[in-house]
Amino acid sequence: MSTTDAHRTPYIPNDGPHPWRRYVAIGDSFTEGVGDPEPQAENGLRGWADRVAEVLAEQVDDFAYANLAIRGRLIQQIVDEQVEPALALKPDLVTFSAGGNDVIRPGSDPDAVAQQFEDAVVRLSSDGATVVVFTGIDTNFTPVFRGIRGKVAIYNENIRAIADKYDCIVADQWALKEVQDMRFFDDDRLHYNPLGHHEVARMVLRALNVPNDLQPMQPDALPYRTWREARGNDLVWAREHFVPWVLRRLRHQSSGDNVTAKRPEPMPVTILAPGKDEAAHRGEQV
Repeated sequence: MSTTDAHRTPYIPNDGPHPWRRYVAIGDSFTEGVGDPEPQAENGLRGWADRVAEVLAEQVDDFAYANLAIRGRLIQQIVDEQVEPALALKPDLVTFSAGGNDVIRPGSDPDAVAQQFEDAVVRLSSDGATVVVFTGIDTNFTPVFRGIRGKVAIYNENIRAIADKYDCIVADQWALKEVQDMRFFDDDRLHYNPLGHHEVARMVLRALNVPNDLQPMQPDALPYRTWREARGNDLVWAREHFVPWVLRRLRHQSSGDNVTAKRPEPMPVTILAPGKDEAAHRGEQV
């Protein structure tokens, strides 16, 4: 194994500072940071990409970070709206997560999504930037999305093949067993909560071979619920999250309508101190 190949594995830390100075994140709600509220952050959301940028910025000078992701975007919208603006920012590191909103839609074709994904990767890697791509999470643990597990698996195999072809780094959510637990998800059962975004950030940094001191955060123990209480929670979820999602589909609306990118230009990164809940999960004094 060459030195370069060794440094691409998740298990051998870099023996020097990481090489990136301009990081651009593109995608949908996952990359925007939905589910991880932070009043100090742009548009009130933090998310795994901000968390990764904070670690990268601590280790080198002159680091800048832009995040063009917008919730609700399908892959073709991400390609049309974000790829060229991302390239115009001259990044040396790009994270690209797209296709999840397509795959969860009934009747969607993961092979067609993969073709759109590959076209975007060709463009994103054309100037020599390091490109990080994401597999989808294993949905077997959640009844809401268990039925599309096969589609996600096909999508993932396509992503891995594309990554191998174009020398991308794979951030493997499918293998991230820690987050296959509803305690890592927001009340909408679709987006990660702060614990989930934190674990994804740790996984991305491992894939990049960037040493860091982010520690696993343990979720609270599951409370005991009677059958009636559990069904009541299901009804609340359906009324507040599932029905609005269905209505938006019927009306051809998106949660991202009238939403703009939170960091459209590369800027220095403000290192956010962990909030009380996060510090408590780390075992720190608050």
